[in-house]
Amino acid sequence: MKVKDYFRKEYETGLWSMEWITLIYMLFTSVLLAIHWNGIEDPISMVYTRLIMFGAMLGAYIIYIVYPCRATRLLRNVPVMLGLIWWYPETYDFCSQYPYLDHVFAGIDQTLFGCQPALLFNKVLSSTFWSEAFNFGYYAYYYIMAATLVFYWLCRYEKADKAGFVFLGSFFIYYIIYEFLPVAGPQYYFKAIGVEAGETGVFPALGSYFKTHTEMLMPEIKGIFSQLVLGAQEIGERPTAAFPSSHVGMSTVSMMLAWKTGNRWLLWIMFPVYVLLCCATVYIQAHYLIDSICGFILAVILVLSMSKIHDKFVPKPL
Repeated sequence: MKVKDYFRKEYETGLWSMEWITLIYMLFTSVLLAIHWNGIEDPISMVYTRLIMFGAMLGAYIIYIVYPCRATRLLRNVPVMLGLIWWYPETYDFCSQYPYLDHVFAGIDQTLFGCQPALLFNKVLSSTFWSEAFNFGYYAYYYIMAATLVFYWLCRYEKADKAGFVFLGSFFIYYIIYEFLPVAGPQYYFKAIGVEAGETGVFPALGSYFKTHTEMLMPEIKGIFSQLVLGAQEIGERPTAAFPSSHVGMSTVSMMLAWKTGNRWLLWIMFPVYVLLCCATVYIQAHYLIDSICGFILAVILVLSMSKIHDKFVPKPL
């Protein structure tokens, strides 16, 4: 399709399925916000976030009404995608209302593997080469997802609505799990209990410790990508979202969607980065190994189930 075709006027009624599912998620988390209002540090700002998101979605929709074409219709995806950055920190506000369960998941790793992979992996492959390779993979997380969605928007427009629904719906399922299953992850848990305790298999329960403590293990900076990852974590990371790993999960969703495009160049260009990313989740101590394994399994289930839900319940634009 030529660029000018995206600006040729054509009107399609109805919302994108990505817009519908975002509104549903906003409503669901607004109910959670009301329930936990007194326990959340700044609930008013969370209300403002929802008002801003609704305003941005409405503004994008008005632009489409004024000049209806594929370009302005795709513009309507921008607010809902950027919203993922806003919704992530809120998982911490919600899950920190409950006792943390890191001792359980550290214990599962110990039982299954006889050690703590998150403490050993980066010691076994400690060179600058491996550190930079895995940190590059981890940093490329957003680029893998963006590349897949942009490919659909530009090259598979007729399938873009379904791909967006599967992608965003899967993301929201991960977020909902995080809101009820508080697991901080190795970089926070082993900072709290001490690396020595983790290495000896001592995993005390910390209750609500992470509601007031957000210190994490500081990695050794060995290059530009380890610095970039640390910088991103210092800005946006929270003691939340460890189980299951959404980095593994959503990159797997992206790879499965890339496979469905039929374009093998897209798939195989991203595949080596995807492998590095999956390994990096444990290497940089963001996740227990069980988190990453379950993140992968859940992703496969979500792609299959969300595809069927879209086919059965989501009406096609007119």
